[in-house]
Order: sequence, then C-alpha cells, then structure tokens
Amino acid sequence: MFKPKRVLFEPGALNYPLGKSILEHFKKEGSHIEILKANNRVTGIPGKTPQEAYSEGKQTLVIGVRKTLDFETCKPSAHYQLPLATSCMGKCEYCYLNTQLGKKPYVRVFVNIDEILDQAKKYIQERTPEITYFEGAATSDPLPVEPYTGNLARTIDFFAGQERGRFRFVTKFGNVESLLGVRHNGHTTIRFSINAAPIIKKYEHATASLEERIEASQKVLKAGYPVGFIIAPVFLYPQWQEDYGALLTSLSQQLDKYKQESIHFEVISHRFTTRAKTNILNIFPKTSLPMDEKGRKFKFGQFGYGKYLYHKEELEEMKLFFQREITSFFPQGIIDYLI
Repeated sequence: MFKPKRVLFEPGALNYPLGKSILEHFKKEGSHIEILKANNRVTGIPGKTPQEAYSEGKQTLVIGVRKTLDFETCKPSAHYQLPLATSCMGKCEYCYLNTQLGKKPYVRVFVNIDEILDQAKKYIQERTPEITYFEGAATSDPLPVEPYTGNLARTIDFFAGQERGRFRFVTKFGNVESLLGVRHNGHTTIRFSINAAPIIKKYEHATASLEERIEASQKVLKAGYPVGFIIAPVFLYPQWQEDYGALLTSLSQQLDKYKQESIHFEVISHRFTTRAKTNILNIFPKTSLPMDEKGRKFKFGQFGYGKYLYHKEELEEMKLFFQREITSFFPQGIIDYLI
C-alpha cells in the first residue's frame, strides 16, 4: 500500500464526493496536506538534484480531476487507455515512464470516476457490436492507491455490466483483497508483471516481491478473474535461461491447481532509447542496467525516435525459449505476444 509523504489536492477535486472522502481520510491520518492554488499546477514538491526530485515526486500523491475525457489509444494491449491514475510508487530503474512524467513523477489519482466511466460507455457504444478493450495501467499502477480511491473496484463492477466492454490492468503489487468480492463477470483481466528473481532484486525497487505477486495471482484466480502475466523486460545475460527457467518453474508449481485455466502471457524484451538512458543515469547514476549501444541493434520506431534492441539472433533464441517453456509448463496458456 502506498503511504505518501505529502498529499496535494487540486481545488476542483474537492467538488467531488471521492475527493472529500480522501481529504477526510488523510486528515485523520495526520498526513501533510496542501490545497493547490489551481488545477493541473502542482507545486511544492522539493528536490534540488535529479535523485532528490525523483524520490520526493514518488512520495507525493496528488488528488485531481481528469479534465480531458478523450482517451488515448493503447495498442496492442487494448483499444483505449482508461485514465484512473498516473505514475506509480514503484522505482523500477528501467521504467519507460521515467521519460514521460517529468523530473518529479508524483502519483496522481482522478476523483471524477463517474465521468470517466460514462465516457468509456460512449466508446463502447460507438464500437458496438465489436468488443472494446480498455487498459487501466498504461501510465500507472493503480493497485497501490486503491485503498484510498476504490476506483478499481468501481471500474470492475462497471465493466461487469458491459456486454461489449472489457477492462484489464497490470500491477507489480499484491494488495488485491478489496477486489476479490467485486462482481466482475469475467470482464476484467488482472495481469501481474513478473521477472526473474535477480532482476526484481536489482532493478524493481519499492515493489512487491515475486512471491507476493504470485500469491496475489492465486487469490484473483480463486475469485474467478481471468489472469495474465507480463514477463518484462527480459534481459539477456549469461545465466538468463537458468533464471527465467526458475521463474517459470516456480510459477508453475504455485499455480498447479489452475493449469487448466487459460492464463495469458506477454513477454517483452528489454529495449531503451537515448533519452531514456540519459534520464535513467541522472536518477540512478550507479545503475548496472545493460545500456551499451554497441551491443544492440538500432531501430527507428513508429513515433519518429529510435530504440536499441537486442540483435535478431538473440531475440529469436529468446522467443524459442519462452514459447517452449511456457507451453511446457502451461499447456492451456495463451501467449498474446512475444517481442
């Protein structure tokens, strides 16, 4: 659970019942609370160095209102992003959000959840009779702030009643208890981001342990939710096959009773951009992340900038490994994509 160092409220957030209830909660907690002077203008977060700014931002919770109700697209994961929150309390060194959320990546939640879900309904109606998929974690991990907002539970219940709407989100945390009794009708897929144990230990700071994530997946499987796992980013190093093999072995053993379920898998190899490398080194100057351009292949992306990928032969070896191992451990499993 996220326990912020400071909580900042946009003035407009207090016009909503959820904003008021969150304010009362943190007053009772004796938390440091500030009311901002204007919406969408977050001030008062300290930090003179990149490391201080990053750390203080990660410990700040902003309670705000989602002004624009035009949802961003979210390929290939879904048709649209569903904006419940932005940023994340986790401090993963490789995170792509390091390049998108500024020098002080504060966590922000939206209190106008009814307006957001009304807009989702409009998108669903526009695409009927096709099913429309929404991704709730494109720019955040919404689970750590769920105890304060209840937005995930509200969203899951909403999609349970949508014949042509589906919801999905991914998390690196395990506090799923409040979601277990929510009506879902199989319309919400909960995915867990996992990695080899050495990678989590080295690079995924302030997140739940692998064991906690797998335990949480057992709970939501028992509650009847569709479940998936994102293995990402996959790093290729001398012992990578042993470490990722151990990961899948552990997952298989602990989910043995659920092997007949159609568990989904997404596997994504590590890649980085020049901008991401610069930002990462500013925040984590002693990082051991493998970001040597000489050992990678450069490829232009669809948005006009390039990424450094593993070479074709390495990626083919990785694909063959995960296809073989996932199919072996989870015969009913579905690999949605492997890149």
